[in-house]
Amino acid sequence: MEERVLIMANIKSAKKRIQVAAQRNERNKAIRSEVKTYMKKVFTAVEAGDKATAETMLVKAQKKIAMARSKGIYKANNASRKISQIYTAVNKMQ
Repeated sequence: MEERVLIMANIKSAKKRIQVAAQRNERNKAIRSEVKTYMKKVFTAVEAGDKATAETMLVKAQKKIAMARSKGIYKANNASRKISQIYTAVNKMQ
């Protein structure tokens, strides 16, 4: 992890807010990365022509995106767009 030079607060509550914000940032980054990984798995299965795998990964990806939406990591339209993209890709398969 890269080191950052932070201007540290003097007030105890402000220090805690900085610490909590950093923890949330790390958690949100991990969840966003996980969503991207699952979406990539769907698109890879679609490109390979493996409909069964694509459909199983579609369900998992949709669940991860919905979870990220409920946690506030993605806004509603962004999550809907992502879900629409993967559904469209899988439905275009023959």
